[in-house]
Amino acid sequence: MSAESQPRCVRTLFVSDLHLGTRGAQAEMFLDFLKHHQADTIYLVGDIVDCWRLKRGWYWPQSHNDVVQKLLRQSRKGVRIVYVPGNHDEVLRDYTGTHFGGIEVVHRAVHTTTEGKRFLIIHGDEFDVVVRYAKWLALLGDWAYVFALMLNTYFNVARRKLGFGYWSLSAWLKLKVKNAVNFIGEFENAVSDEARQSRVDGVICGHIHHASDRPIGDIRYLNCGDWVESCTGLVEHHDGRLEIIDWGAVKRAETIVPIKQEPAAA
Repeated sequence: MSAESQPRCVRTLFVSDLHLGTRGAQAEMFLDFLKHHQADTIYLVGDIVDCWRLKRGWYWPQSHNDVVQKLLRQSRKGVRIVYVPGNHDEVLRDYTGTHFGGIEVVHRAVHTTTEGKRFLIIHGDEFDVVVRYAKWLALLGDWAYVFALMLNTYFNVARRKLGFGYWSLSAWLKLKVKNAVNFIGEFENAVSDEARQSRVDGVICGHIHHASDRPIGDIRYLNCGDWVESCTGLVEHHDGRLEIIDWGAVKRAETIVPIKQEPAAA
């Protein structure tokens, strides 16, 4: 799919982990994604605003404000927007059952596709043992993560100057760590068990910044990914088909200039 094509009309968008309020947030990339995807319903699957980071120091550039305004405009135009808070925006959990500018705030939701498949929508942090039982350790890890994202920002500035597209150094480093890979597997299994107990067909979540679509037993596990490292989202097409869109890969592909072939000598 080319990012230069007409907006893609889809039934539902699922996005998580924008982390607005941090320097690592890819707000412009997300706005570009919204420009090219028109949905009837948008699920914001947690950590949209990073309140942890904002408490330590205010950072809110115009592009982050543009994201909020874009979502509010879509809500006014009739797009249903459902916000499922995560751990970084957990303050909003005190307001579940209310609306902000037409945006519904809920603790969790169940989405039914056009094919009749039911999916549990949760952020997933309650199945992260570190976040649940040792929040101080999660906060310590957040400092290391922010440092990796800072390196990622400078790394991509250099790539752009050299004519290359966006590539996530921090995501690559994370997946190279054995413990991180093991944690992802444990998290996916725990979230899938919750979906199984909820008697649904699958689960859509976020939290671990790792997009995925795979079966775990009888449960279809889907993770939206994030808009800090990988720039991925999940869409439901009008025929019920669910697809992960790697917008970072789409933008990288746009930077590839085809090599012009010289005509063969006569």
